Amino acid sequence: MPIPYGPILVVEDVPNVLELLEVTLRFKGYPVLTARNGQEALDVIQKEKPALVITDILMPKLDGYAFVYQMRTNHETSDIPVIFLSATYVTPEDRNFAMGLGAARFIEKPIDTEEFLLTVAELLTADSTTPPEPPQDRDFYRGYRERLENKQRHKNTQIARTERLLVTLPEEQKPAFEALLRQARADRDDIQRELDQIYKILDGYKTT
Repeated sequence: MPIPYGPILVVEDVPNVLELLEVTLRFKGYPVLTARNGQEALDVIQKEKPALVITDILMPKLDGYAFVYQMRTNHETSDIPVIFLSATYVTPEDRNFAMGLGAARFIEKPIDTEEFLLTVAELLTADSTTPPEPPQDRDFYRGYRERLENKQRHKNTQIARTERLLVTLPEEQKPAFEALLRQARADRDDIQRELDQIYKILDGYKTT
């Protein structure tokens, strides 16, 4: 029987997580589109409008917050329901900022598959609702900056703890923590790149 709605767009930069989400949804009969970051996702949406977007937050090039903000400020995509997924942005402030962008749900990783599929089904069968108005540009970028700066402090603390721990570990235990350290440094660098862009944007408001 044909699906009575459009495809689901999954936006995730971690290959095994992207594959898991895609396979899980396809197994239930949903048509799925995929993208590895927010910029790719915007390109996909230009070609085919999805019925639902499921997106990670921490991603290279264009992260989930910025991606959804651009969706919400475009009248052609402002009504698409969004589920945010995150293992990094999980504080109440992170969640509130996400919901302020008009997200329908916020799910923390690791994902409970049954709960995830129930949420997807609920959103696809619910009566369409008008998402709230997105925040003004300056308000969005200020809130976005706060979320990034907070996450950067957390990552720096995590890196410092891991570096101290590595010195004391036996050799056979080091590889796993070295992998964690590499990932944490990569996350920190992604966050810093986003912050650099936000600082430039906010500096522009000061001169206008």
